[in-house]
Amino acid sequence: MIFNYLIFKSLKLIVVLFTIEKIKFVVCKILLLLLPISKSLNYFSMKFAKNTFLIGLFSLFSTVNYSQTFIQAYQDVVDQCSQENITANLTQFESLGVKRRGTAALQNTLNWLKAEYLSYGYTASQMVEDSYSYSGFTCKNLVVTKVGTVYPNTYVIVCGHYDSIVGVGTNDNGSGVAAILEIARLLKDIPTEYSIKFINFSGEEDGLRGSQHFVNNVVNATSPKMNIRLVFNLDEVGGVAGLTNDTITCERDLGSPTSNNAASNQKTQELITCTELYSPLNTFLSYAYASDYMTFEDNNEIITGFFETNETEHRHTASDLLENMDPEYNYNVAKAAIGATMHFAVASTTLNNTDYNADLQVSFFPNPAHDTLYINKGVITDANYTFTLVDIQGKTVISENFENTNLLEPVNVSQLSKGIYMAILETNGKKVSKKVVIE
Repeated sequence: MIFNYLIFKSLKLIVVLFTIEKIKFVVCKILLLLLPISKSLNYFSMKFAKNTFLIGLFSLFSTVNYSQTFIQAYQDVVDQCSQENITANLTQFESLGVKRRGTAALQNTLNWLKAEYLSYGYTASQMVEDSYSYSGFTCKNLVVTKVGTVYPNTYVIVCGHYDSIVGVGTNDNGSGVAAILEIARLLKDIPTEYSIKFINFSGEEDGLRGSQHFVNNVVNATSPKMNIRLVFNLDEVGGVAGLTNDTITCERDLGSPTSNNAASNQKTQELITCTELYSPLNTFLSYAYASDYMTFEDNNEIITGFFETNETEHRHTASDLLENMDPEYNYNVAKAAIGATMHFAVASTTLNNTDYNADLQVSFFPNPAHDTLYINKGVITDANYTFTLVDIQGKTVISENFENTNLLEPVNVSQLSKGIYMAILETNGKKVSKKVVIE
């Protein structure tokens, strides 16, 4: 994570002091003194020094409780989280070396991530390498999409960076990577109402380059603009070896623009509840700063995130290693994150999702459709397929061969009459049929 360590430790102390009624006035005076100092700091330090006023004010008026109930089906999935997987992925991440821009280690880490997602059953069509260049180097974000069953065009983004600086970055941010991989593994075959994008960003350590590119060239370049329900960021969640790591910091938006702050606070309160429901961890409420969710925050998206409460002294050094972390804490954070992602994406509460997986997770949306119907090929690995649309009299009104397909392909239905149709996808002996409505 990019920040001036000393100034933010000071600001964090000030946040705690705000909870003490008798010294609020004194704290405000301290903040007034800090603001001129912040002008000499880097961008992130200055921005969050200024926004510290909002931290105290928001904490005074944000005592609303958001009702959530325990869901046994979610706990059953959380219980499948594997300590062995977390530790193995941390070990592998560490062995890949210093993941700086332009290095073989960064590319090898990307290749390893792709292989992991494929091993869970995600397909090449579900994965996109989002490339961009800076300082003479080309880097890639890895975006893995799981299409939702009810709101396929609305996304929960679960993200964390995989690059490092100086050291191998096992905590910052192999810990976040390990947690995201476990979420993706366990949710692969579980229907969620909202789509999920698992994003492994590069370029975070060089100033949020990867997430900034994604926001500018994917989120805002989509027509219409990508609809994001929530951005859930995991950065440095590995804990400190030798300490009691029993608390996770839950981060909300207190910066500008302020129009999304209330929604961020609500989602972070929900994150706190999920953590308490589905993991053994305690929670500490703080503010978001200096990680990939901030580019989304600047874009007026709703954000939340996890960050370790006991902060390592090894970040951005050669000693950011597994031996200086607490992998059991990382495991518990992953459990909390799994439960939270299921909540945010509204996962099915039926563990036997036979129909969903029997249909190879294929779907046609929106349903009802107006001008354009999208084909989601789900987990079909074939590059080519045939799509047919049949009306209620049994007449084929559309028949089209698709080659070298993406995960989603559009079909123009604007010339069709209103009514009920049968959409059929066929490829190499596989056939999926579903009713769709054209309006």
